[in-house]
Amino acid sequence: MTVETKNFHIHTKGETDILDITPYVSKEIQDSKIRSGIVTVFVSGSTAGITSIEYESGVVQDLKDAIDRMAPRNISYRHDARWGDGNGFAHVRAALLGASFTVPFKDKRMLLGTWQQIVLLDFDNRPRSREILVQVIGE
Repeated sequence: MTVETKNFHIHTKGETDILDITPYVSKEIQDSKIRSGIVTVFVSGSTAGITSIEYESGVVQDLKDAIDRMAPRNISYRHDARWGDGNGFAHVRAALLGASFTVPFKDKRMLLGTWQQIVLLDFDNRPRSREILVQVIGE
């Protein structure tokens, strides 16, 4: 078993910016010495998350709307009262979504569904440069 840990950076707009990072993850698998195994994608930080979805404008907007209903921006958050940075909603949204996503791969190809992509969601209230860690594990 071999483990390779890599990373890349991506710039976001914040405000529930949803970006398809599948090509970046695929490149890290291609550049690794590992042919088959699992890849875990992890975003550093407490105001962003990673999941999978069909990266199509309608469902992307549906996801944004659902997240807004679950953790609305326009309610009181204790984090904001304590720190005054106005991004309490972003921390809650990120915690609900999760910071990582794992995908099996075979012959250097992720075994995603036909319409399934890996996406980064940046919930913060300002643009950010996000570090994405990619850990490739296998043989």
